[in-house]
Amino acid sequence: MDRSKLQKNQNYQDLGQNPSKKLFFLVAMPRSGNTLFASIMNQNPEIAATANSITLEIIKDLFLLKQTDVFLNFQDHKSLDNVLDIVFDTYYKDWPQRIIIDRGPVMLDGNFKLMQKHFKRPFKCIVLLRDLMDVLASYMQWYTENPSAFPNRLNCKNDEEKLSIIMNKEGAVAKDLEAIKNSYNYKDMCHYVKYDDMVTNSEQEFKKIYEFLGEPYFNHRFNNLDQVSVNGLSYDDKIVGSNMHKLFDGPVRKVYNPYIEKIPERIRQKYGHIRF
Repeated sequence: MDRSKLQKNQNYQDLGQNPSKKLFFLVAMPRSGNTLFASIMNQNPEIAATANSITLEIIKDLFLLKQTDVFLNFQDHKSLDNVLDIVFDTYYKDWPQRIIIDRGPVMLDGNFKLMQKHFKRPFKCIVLLRDLMDVLASYMQWYTENPSAFPNRLNCKNDEEKLSIIMNKEGAVAKDLEAIKNSYNYKDMCHYVKYDDMVTNSEQEFKKIYEFLGEPYFNHRFNNLDQVSVNGLSYDDKIVGSNMHKLFDGPVRKVYNPYIEKIPERIRQKYGHIRF
């Protein structure tokens, strides 16, 4: 085989079974505009912005096999690494969209190291930023107005206890918050989008996103957004509580949340210094 064909085959192998697909990553805390972002981006038929993705969990679970007795008894690293190398391309191979934006805490230090080893091409990450107090106020409004919300299922006496659980090391916010902090070590591969800018200067911010993606701008609609659906699948909010991912009618805009005034003082003292 001549050198050009060999190189072509090697490039195809490095890109898995989907050499024409482009894969990006989205890092953000919950209640930071993830659903809004996905609804807008998914108007473009060539783009799929995912819900919370399990791809990183697949890679981590496979990697943990290296700690099992079965593996340690016969340490075939190469074969298992071959599987780890193709997780993303295999997972998305039947998706019709050309561009995938995979949401997950890829910038957590351990996740990032796995990605460096097993994602066989440079990757870029969109990072959504929202003031942490606004995130917690949004949580408070959601679980107060929706009795089935998961914080209401916990054995908590008050808002301080509920928000403390959300903010603990294994909570809904902490991992994504740590991933955002760690992303600043790799700013050259990240594009940062502030929530307030996304909802007040939407077209301008999404044009910047497309520039980062290296794609021509799509004429998006920023009014009466569709609920998020990807390839016919939608959120099942019975799992976490009703209306967790519901988008409301009307234009994209910033809305004052009165729950910002109700955040317990000890929560504010502990986390109020965290700003982006």
